[in-house]
Amino acid sequence: MVQGQIIAALCIAAVLIAVAAAAGLIVLLRRRHEITQAGQRYGDKVSYAFIINPSKPQARATRAYIERYCESHGITNEIFIDTKLDKDGYVCAKEALERYNADVVIACGGDGTVRTAASAMSGTTHAFGIIPIGTGNLFARNMGIPVDNIEAAMTIATSHGSRRVDMGRMALLDSDDPGHKHGFLIIAGVGFDAQMIDDTDPNLKKSISWFAYFWGAFKHLFGSRNRGTVILTEADGTMHEMRGETFRTFMAGNCGRIPGFTLMPDARYNDGILDFETIDTTHGLWGWFNLLVDVIHQTLTRRSEQSPISQKSKVRQYQGSSAEIMLDKPVLAEVDGDILEKTQHIRFTVDHNSLIVRAPQTGGAVDATGVLSPITGSTGDTAAADANPVSADPGPVSGQPQTAASENTSTAVRADIPEQPGTGSSLLM
Repeated sequence: MVQGQIIAALCIAAVLIAVAAAAGLIVLLRRRHEITQAGQRYGDKVSYAFIINPSKPQARATRAYIERYCESHGITNEIFIDTKLDKDGYVCAKEALERYNADVVIACGGDGTVRTAASAMSGTTHAFGIIPIGTGNLFARNMGIPVDNIEAAMTIATSHGSRRVDMGRMALLDSDDPGHKHGFLIIAGVGFDAQMIDDTDPNLKKSISWFAYFWGAFKHLFGSRNRGTVILTEADGTMHEMRGETFRTFMAGNCGRIPGFTLMPDARYNDGILDFETIDTTHGLWGWFNLLVDVIHQTLTRRSEQSPISQKSKVRQYQGSSAEIMLDKPVLAEVDGDILEKTQHIRFTVDHNSLIVRAPQTGGAVDATGVLSPITGSTGDTAAADANPVSADPGPVSGQPQTAASENTSTAVRADIPEQPGTGSSLLM
C-alpha cells in the first residue's frame, strides 16, 4: 500500500517536471523565433549611433558583436562614439544628433552612460536605445531590457517599439550653476545613499557586482543624521511644507526597483510625478535591521508602507511633481549612482514623457531582476498603439522596418506598458 503510494507520487512528480520542462522549452523557442522575426530589417534606412563606454570590460567585445550584428541584419553606416573623461554620454549623444544626424542613439554602458546620454536625448523626437554592459543596469532592468543577452538587447534597440518615459531632474540651488538640472532615470538622493556610493570600491564592484555597495553602506551605518525642511508640490499644485524632517537619506525616484527589492512600490516611469522617500533609523544596528524588514515587507506586499513590527526605523513616502529641500548642513548628492558635490539646497522636478526609449513589449509586469514575459512580436493591439500618439517620428515602431520613403512619416509609440504594482495616493504620510 505504502509502496504503491510512493510510486504514484514519484510518477506525478515526474509528470510535473516534464510539463514544466516542456513549457520552459516552448517559451525559449518562441522567444528565439520572435527575436529572429523582429530582427529582419528588409531595407531599413535608419541610421544608428552607438555610444560606448570603453572603460567597461565588455566594451571591446560589445563593439565587435554590434558590428557583426549590423552586417548580418543589413544595417549600414553605423556610427561609434566613445565616451572619455572629458566627454560623457551627454556630449556624445549631442554629437550623434548634431554632427552625424543619427536617427536612433544607443547607449552601451552602465547606468551612468545611460543617464548622461538620455539627458541629451530628452525632449527630442529621436529614439534612445540601451545595450546594458554595466554593473547595476537598473534602468534597463526596470524597462525590461535583458541585461545578460546582447542579441535580445540589440534586437530591442533596433527593431522593437518605443515607450515614452519621464526623466527626473535634480538642481543644486546653492552650486555655481544653480540652473543646471542633472537628469536621472532611476533614483537621485542626498545623504546616506550618496555616501554609500561614494565609498564603494570600484575594483570590488567589478569583482562582485552591486554587492560591493554593502561594504560602502557598512562604513556609514553609524554616521550622523540629516535635518531640514521639505516643500512638496503635488500634481494638482497643492503644496506641503514639512519642517524639522530628520532622516538618513532623502530620495526621489522615477523607478523604484532594484535587483531583489522594491524601494518605491508606487514609482512609475511614465506617470508624470516623482516618488519621494525619507528613510531614518535609530538605536544602531537594530534600527537598520528594522529598515531591512521594511524593505522586504514592501517588496512582498508591493505596497508603500512600513512593516507592522518595525519600531526603530521610519520610512515616509510621498508623490508629487516637485520637491525642494533645505538642509541644516551640506551633504553629498547622487544621481543614478553618479556622485555630485555637497549641497544644502536641492530641487527635484520631472520632465513628463520627454524620452523615447526602445523597449520590449511584454504582457504583464516586468520583474526587476531581468526575468521577462515573452516578447509579443511586431503585431499588437492597434488601439493601444493609437492611445499614445507621437507628433514626430521616433524611428521604427513595433518591429516595423522604416524605409527611406517613410522616414518623415508620423508614427505612434506603443502604449502597452507593463503594469507596475501599486497605485498609491498623492501624499502618503
